[in-house]
Amino acid sequence: MTRPRLTPLMLLSAVFSVAGSILAATYDPNVLPKGHEYFELRDGIANAQLKFEREKTGRIAFLGGSITAGGGWRDHTMKYFQAKFPQTKFEFIGAGISSMGSVPHSFRLERDVLSKGPVDLLFVEAAVNDTSNIPDQPDQMLRGMEGVVRHARAANPLTDIIHLHFVMPPHMDDYNQGRVPTSIAQHEKVAVAYGNPSLNLAREVTDRINAGEFTWEKDFKGLHPSAFGHQLYANSIARMLNAAFAKPAATTAKPHALPALVDARSYVRGRLGNIAQARIVKGFTLEPAWKPTDKKGTREGFVAVPALVGTEPGAEFEFSFTGTGAGLFIASGPDAGRIEHSVDGGAWRATDTFTHWSAGLHLPWAVILDDGLKDGPHTVKVRIAAGHDAKGTGTALRVFHLLLN
Repeated sequence: MTRPRLTPLMLLSAVFSVAGSILAATYDPNVLPKGHEYFELRDGIANAQLKFEREKTGRIAFLGGSITAGGGWRDHTMKYFQAKFPQTKFEFIGAGISSMGSVPHSFRLERDVLSKGPVDLLFVEAAVNDTSNIPDQPDQMLRGMEGVVRHARAANPLTDIIHLHFVMPPHMDDYNQGRVPTSIAQHEKVAVAYGNPSLNLAREVTDRINAGEFTWEKDFKGLHPSAFGHQLYANSIARMLNAAFAKPAATTAKPHALPALVDARSYVRGRLGNIAQARIVKGFTLEPAWKPTDKKGTREGFVAVPALVGTEPGAEFEFSFTGTGAGLFIASGPDAGRIEHSVDGGAWRATDTFTHWSAGLHLPWAVILDDGLKDGPHTVKVRIAAGHDAKGTGTALRVFHLLLN
């Protein structure tokens, strides 16, 4: 039996018609409030298209934070690919972890995505968590995102990459005041330099709300979107993909060229280092399966797993690596405190590991200690400082991975 050929309009309809009742009455994904699209295709996704159409296989990865981890738009998008390429066998990699932005993405990319095999198409989002987590570190926003893109391309030059910029109230405030949100501006620098498509959902949602199509409070409901919000994301992704796939498939795959680094300090060689290789000086223990005793929340992957744990001021460990930067992947909970570090015997520098969310959650947190070292061998010493600042009195440090660039 011959399968009917699905047109782009039919494919887009398939994405949002299933949601029916969750769509606001005045919202039509095909009608653009300002008459222009919200994506830039740049070099497109021709390699992925060729692979899906000719070889009938595809590996698609979704790298992001809680908005990606929660499914929703990701589930709709997987269904899109299965409808668009019904004869293709897909492997989908869900690499969303709550609270993660571009910096932790760049260090966990190898473990969570590239270790699964060559990736044909990578979706990456970090605008929301970068805005929330490191608002005063725009350089790290860029270095993390460039780390993801360049590392992925070094592993497979044929990998196509799509940047998604999700929405949150501070993004809408920026756009309504004539500014581009810092995280989106930094991520766009990477997308432009590497020729990657990007979709600005923050701009689109702002424009549609301003046009009176729906409201944030009643319809979208939060930066973790309602079912309606996830469906809107999926509809816009489908429009972009339909445009990208409108041209006939290329005859041969074309490796993506690597441009000059946008930022020489980018985390392009980021990886997770084994805490078992750290040398305990005093006060730390390597716990085989750390769990909190205060009944506060945790995140999957950062509980009941090995952790290097210290709780008293003066506790110290050190580690050596070869590269240009290093940090720690920690859980920042109610008892998190200030730490100090010294590189190659240099002066001690302080970092506060207590976050805005630490009071009620042992939050996975990436702490960059230094990212401007001369490429070569280095030794980093880390110790717990005496007391906390005005935020609290914690003196605990729990390290799950070393961050090595």
